[in-house]
Amino acid sequence: MLTITYDRFGDPADVLRTAEADAPVPAAGEALLRMSLSPIHHHDLWTIRGSYGVRPALPSGAGSEAVAVVEALGEGVEGYAVGDRVAATGITGAWAELFTAPASSLVPVPAELPDESAAQLLAMPFSAVSLLEHLDLAPGEVLVQNAATGAVGRLVAQFARLRGIRVISLVRRGSGVEELAAQGIGDVVATDREDWQEQARALIGEARVAAGLDSVGGEAAGQVLSLLGDGGRLVVFGAMGDSTMVLPSGPIIFRDLKVEGFWGSRVSAEMAPEVRRRLIGEIFSGLLSGEVTLPVAATFPLEEVAAAVAATLTDGRQGKVLLRP
Repeated sequence: MLTITYDRFGDPADVLRTAEADAPVPAAGEALLRMSLSPIHHHDLWTIRGSYGVRPALPSGAGSEAVAVVEALGEGVEGYAVGDRVAATGITGAWAELFTAPASSLVPVPAELPDESAAQLLAMPFSAVSLLEHLDLAPGEVLVQNAATGAVGRLVAQFARLRGIRVISLVRRGSGVEELAAQGIGDVVATDREDWQEQARALIGEARVAAGLDSVGGEAAGQVLSLLGDGGRLVVFGAMGDSTMVLPSGPIIFRDLKVEGFWGSRVSAEMAPEVRRRLIGEIFSGLLSGEVTLPVAATFPLEEVAAAVAATLTDGRQGKVLLRP
């Protein structure tokens, strides 16, 4: 079988390689899965670079999420059968024709959900609804976010709308406003405009911004902070632009602003099973109703992983880049 591996940390374009390998054998509690589609997430690339919150033992497989078909079951696995179509996340080695995953990480996929959506079912959507659950905002409250054209940003805006929460989204360029409008997402402000703050405050009106999400870092974190109401919370989700945040101390001190981190992997691991089931149900409901969408930018075969990574890093990309066998 074909698999994608790396034996040192570094630029994915330099360290990733395709290799032939024997099919893995599922251990007790695991399933052997035949991959249908697997997305390239930014956290996959950070892991390969060695800059993510966890560093796998090397050599390692790559890829953390996929939609797949059950090929075989390890000892003790119940509730699944060979031929079942499932989504898997939080795994290592999904960029392969065959891979194993703990049965506990699998979610059955409804027949009416296409592979392109099922491949992205859990990591980004679950991060978005988990963020909203963590913020615990009431209907009518206002949230500001940056990186709004990214996968999580788009999903936060869509799931927040279903929860009755208003979202003001900041994008770096004017074209991002049109991109999000094409997906039905409004209240978007481009920060390359000199009057972006005035535009944002006009959208906010008399409302208090209860929380902000920063996924960029650098000066962009301060842009979100500047729009928070007194006592607001800045939740740091990522650092796509700069690993150092530039934040003024005055507003944090005098307006009682809070800065906190959010790591989806830890939150998911500590989440109560009943909450996890409810949030997954929320994801299915949004996708099946069409109120939440998961666009795809391009699909590449495993053999073209270098081109797929380059496409993922292309500025202005709309939708996920997927790998296929």
